[in-house]
Amino acid sequence: MADLPTYVLERVFDAPRELVWRTWTEPDLLARWYGPNVETIVHRLDLRPGGLWLNEMRWDGGASYQRVEYTEITPPERLVWLHATTDADWTIAANPMMPDWPRVLLTTVTFEADGDRTKLRLTWVPHDATDAELACFATAIDNLDKGWAAGMKLLAALLAELRI
Repeated sequence: MADLPTYVLERVFDAPRELVWRTWTEPDLLARWYGPNVETIVHRLDLRPGGLWLNEMRWDGGASYQRVEYTEITPPERLVWLHATTDADWTIAANPMMPDWPRVLLTTVTFEADGDRTKLRLTWVPHDATDAELACFATAIDNLDKGWAAGMKLLAALLAELRI
């Protein structure tokens, strides 16, 4: 896996690990920060190995769909899942805006306690990807921070609100 293009996001949140974990594992909290500048609808969140998170993001008459299949859950330390773009029936499909985007990304999120703060680390690695998908992902890595940074800003604000 070391030779595969890998996106890494690291943040430190001023909130205890258990609270940060909840924002990634409770549908009502997840929908408040995931998918910035869109309406996020969590259709299903079955938090167990083999369980699915079915997510829809709507904006200006458009929509995109994502299917997450959890492969590992270690509360409140680690989440691992296979992340895919889907059609409206939750069938894995090519990304309509980027046809060579990897169909599936292996996603690992770790939550490390640091006193009353939490160090979060997310990695995305193409899973069973074609050469075209690997190349597309590699060229997009530098731009992935834009979307994730906006989500992390919303997450930080949500955590601050929940700590009041």
